[in-house]
Amino acid sequence: MQANRRRDTKPEVVLRRALHRLGYRYRKDLLLRLEDVKVRPDIVFTRRKVAVFVDGCFWHVCPQHGRQPTTNEWYWTPKLRRNMERDERANEALRQEGWSVVRVWEHEALDEAIASVQAALH
Repeated sequence: MQANRRRDTKPEVVLRRALHRLGYRYRKDLLLRLEDVKVRPDIVFTRRKVAVFVDGCFWHVCPQHGRQPTTNEWYWTPKLRRNMERDERANEALRQEGWSVVRVWEHEALDEAIASVQAALH
């Protein structure tokens, strides 16, 4: 599992480059310490309080492409469930602090992802 990147994944880099080309400036992989939760969004617009997460289909159990593992199910099922619960806690904590949360799946088209981010920013 060491080969799995936590940041700078291909979908994340593609989205960041596109946003930068459009003139948006942001922080990447910024640790936000909220009351009882630490959150590390992939892209953060600090002034506008917008947090963007680029979620992998497997790791965050995409309803369209996520699949149940067939080997070591005893390990993966609880792990993936914890990932989903952590995402929900992060969303709730950010919203309580006045942040807008944008979650983009890795399979989403770039235009759709940019439109979601722009909608949250404006």
